[in-house]
Amino acid sequence: MDRDFSPAAAGPSLDAISDSLKNQSLEDDNRNEDSNSQNRVNLKLEELKWDHSFVRELPGDPITDLTPREVLHACYTTVFPSAEVDNPQLVAWSESVAELLDLDPREFERPDLAQIFSGASPLVGIMPYAQCYGGHQFGMWAGQLGDGRAITLGEILNSKSERWELQLKGAGRTPYSRFADGLAVLRSSIREFLCSEAMHNLGIPTTRALCLVTTGKYVTRDMFYDGNPKDEPGAIVCRVAQSFLRFGSYQIHATRDDFDLVHKLADYCIRHHFPHLENLSKSDTLSFTTGEGDDSVVDLTSNKYAAWAVEVAELTASLVAKWQAIGFTHGVLNTDNMSVLGLTIDYGPFGFLDAFDPSYTPNITDLPGRRYCFANQPDIGSWNIAQFATTLSSAQLINKKETDYIIERYGTKFMDEYQALVTKKLGLPKYNKQLISDLLKNMAVDKVDYTNFFRLLSNVKSDPAIPEESLLVPLKAVLLDIGKERRDAWTSWVKSYIQELAESDLSDEERKTSMNSVNPKYILRNYLCQSAIDAAELGDFEEVRRLLKVMERPYDDQPGMEKYARLPPAWAYRPGVSMLSCSS
Repeated sequence: MDRDFSPAAAGPSLDAISDSLKNQSLEDDNRNEDSNSQNRVNLKLEELKWDHSFVRELPGDPITDLTPREVLHACYTTVFPSAEVDNPQLVAWSESVAELLDLDPREFERPDLAQIFSGASPLVGIMPYAQCYGGHQFGMWAGQLGDGRAITLGEILNSKSERWELQLKGAGRTPYSRFADGLAVLRSSIREFLCSEAMHNLGIPTTRALCLVTTGKYVTRDMFYDGNPKDEPGAIVCRVAQSFLRFGSYQIHATRDDFDLVHKLADYCIRHHFPHLENLSKSDTLSFTTGEGDDSVVDLTSNKYAAWAVEVAELTASLVAKWQAIGFTHGVLNTDNMSVLGLTIDYGPFGFLDAFDPSYTPNITDLPGRRYCFANQPDIGSWNIAQFATTLSSAQLINKKETDYIIERYGTKFMDEYQALVTKKLGLPKYNKQLISDLLKNMAVDKVDYTNFFRLLSNVKSDPAIPEESLLVPLKAVLLDIGKERRDAWTSWVKSYIQELAESDLSDEERKTSMNSVNPKYILRNYLCQSAIDAAELGDFEEVRRLLKVMERPYDDQPGMEKYARLPPAWAYRPGVSMLSCSS
């Protein structure tokens, strides 16, 4: 979701302009709502237009046996959902995702809806499969992984000719389940459903979630890997994305020297998701110099695979920059969890920063080395891009110069994007490395709440005449229990900040509006998820639905919803809330 953060036009009467814009906005909203309701296509589930390009254009596994095994020379295995259900129930659904699919919202009132999205009553027209892929896990090659509990139903073409894959996560065993049961629990399914939609509404590329159903059965899980398994309610989430292809989708075939399949899979991805690269024409804007001499020129117009890999690198860099700016930690950045479309994918032990801690990881498995902690995510993104580029190089789709350039482009794009985002977050007229570095150090020392700090920062006035004793008043709610030394440090920083603001052409009100459009008031804190999970496990789904609605407008003040922006309570830091395992 692209946002326009340009300042409002200056004028003699800001209030008059604001009132006029509000009235105009209401009129536009009413017209748009009427237009959308008239133009929207509302289909029944049976009327969805299925297409199956992945199955049609790529080689599949000739064996349909679900026994765990190595699947060779194939991109997928045909698998039907097999999770047992007993009076499944609809927990929640996303209206905006239904609209993407042209699905009539009244379909979610159907009595058989939960049966359909549990896989117990298969939709007509599906061609379900589990994808084969591998990956590096915690820096070590793990071999074949694949969809161990996710089953793709197929692809839907909507009225805009957009292609959307529907996938049931927790729908049963596949050949890639590795002796697991292929199921998912309500706890992890709620987290994935809510975070998929929350990230989208924050403007961060992500897979989406159409709906969430309980299975009515229990699933045994050892959450902390400590030998104390327990039965938990089972659930299935319907995930939606334009593609679920990952870096590991290519790696698995390259490690088996099946380079022809790497080639076919690259062609498939470019054809359907990067079609503008199919027929590149000679252009100086796509030629880059990496050193001295003619042999240092990388001409992306001469190799669509290099141009594609550069786009993947840039999409990935942009994604990670957005994570860093918003304060999101993925927790499991294995190469099998890296989307070639630059989407946030596979929500396991994720977490948004509460008290700012660069070494924060939400994954208990990651604790020994904190490989995937918040501060490491940019470097891990680069490492993963290097593995992806090496895979394409081994298949002779790109050369050494192109490989180096792809990795270089990741770093350049990340820094450009991150600096621009942080500059907007602070409402600065230009990037100031020292000011931002000092801010993050101060935040780390005092464990300042990341989200609430930036939201409150917009209240600081750009008036150098403000008395020193009043400088920290706008930040009082987040600068808790600090002594004189720390107050002095923060006062010094705010003075420097105000000096920078003085160079801006924006008024304080305009800057506040701009800053609030990039600094959310509401984020999906882990304790909010846990409160919804606790209620849902007792059969009450209202808090899941309420949280979904709040997270639909994270940048807006929502009267009556202020409790969802509060600092985490003490219980939020217990294991199983702030930190989780990969087990679900």
